[in-house]
Amino acid sequence: MPLIRTIQIDPETRLGVWSIEEQESFFRERVNISPDIHHPHKRLQHFAGRYLLVTLFPEFPLEKIKVSDSRKPLLLCDSFHFSISHCGDHVAAIVSTKAAVGIDIEEVKDKIERVSHKFLSPSERDFIDPRHSLPHKTICWSAKEAMFKWYGLGSVDFKENLVLQPFVYQSTGFITANFVKPDSNTRLYLQYIMENGLCLAWTHPV
Repeated sequence: MPLIRTIQIDPETRLGVWSIEEQESFFRERVNISPDIHHPHKRLQHFAGRYLLVTLFPEFPLEKIKVSDSRKPLLLCDSFHFSISHCGDHVAAIVSTKAAVGIDIEEVKDKIERVSHKFLSPSERDFIDPRHSLPHKTICWSAKEAMFKWYGLGSVDFKENLVLQPFVYQSTGFITANFVKPDSNTRLYLQYIMENGLCLAWTHPV
């Protein structure tokens, strides 16, 4: 079974990570959707993400998913709030019946270091552990991606609008953050796990 991690955050919120080892036909037999995606691997990721949603909540109404103008998949009925992230052969999803959620899964790669000046403010760069610079920055990026997906309306400056409070680098932990925009000034709480070269970060209702 390629479901490699599940977390029951609370009675209304669940998280899962799937390692994609199946062929597309496996998901097509179980997920009744017809994605307009031509790239085979992206289509496989899409199927796996949708299948993960119904694995976490079997009653999840996949057929009611719409895509907003900002490209965020959502349910207009708000019966479930969800977020999906893909990375190579892994897909992560978080689902809640309470309120907005966000999730991101990332590989620890050098490109994060190269672009870190674009998403980390000077105060955030100050708390990066120089002994673990790349994984620490990867956690920051993944956390900000999860915040971006939580917001869901696009037009976000990762350096200015997504503000992380200092946190010590470790393999698992918690982050306090502020989402700062004229239409939304919100304190968010995130969790993360760094394992096997992958970083998983998420935010959920408290």
